[in-house]
Amino acid sequence: MANHEFPFPLYLVISEGDCKHQSFLKVAEAAIRGGVDLIQLREKDCDDEMFIAKAEKLKEITDKYNIPLIINDNLKVAIKVNAFGIHVGTTDIPPSNIRKIWKGCQSLGYSLEALEQLYTQETQMADCLGVSPVFKTQTKENTVTEWGLAGIRRIRDLTPKPLIAIGNMNIATIAPVLEAGADSIAVVSAICSAKNPEKAAFELKNKILKTL
Repeated sequence: MANHEFPFPLYLVISEGDCKHQSFLKVAEAAIRGGVDLIQLREKDCDDEMFIAKAEKLKEITDKYNIPLIINDNLKVAIKVNAFGIHVGTTDIPPSNIRKIWKGCQSLGYSLEALEQLYTQETQMADCLGVSPVFKTQTKENTVTEWGLAGIRRIRDLTPKPLIAIGNMNIATIAPVLEAGADSIAVVSAICSAKNPEKAAFELKNKILKTL
């Protein structure tokens, strides 16, 4: 199974805009039924009030199934809805500040965009690292590095922290990425754009379990 420090091999990153065929809440619930282990809500284009409203509705679903909810970038929202954790990038609130402000954070994820980050205080403060993107993708256009499989292997050699792979993760790419050292596969389009999110999640989870 997955890394015991991060037992969430199938990680869904969801937003309302990424869901093409039905509401993001229906996609989330279907994905959970299909086997998603954790959900991160990423809303870049709405104010805090709207973000909180969406997060509260989503948390009703994640709580129903005992699935952890991660909030992307917004500490105010994460605290307000009592999320499981938060994921931030290098231009967001630093992990060291989050630790000072939010004592109840159970999972602090940090995006890794360069190897040099591994040796910073902020990375040390994080519980898990988002390797982003492994492969270029339209949902993550403002990134610096395309890590590839060699990058995953290199990072795996340098840190024991759980690694979450994101960036063009789909049924064809997840096995080699796991074999290269990732602990968790984060998907966006592979589930959010699917006409049958439950079936898509089931197939992805089955592939992951066969690989681990």
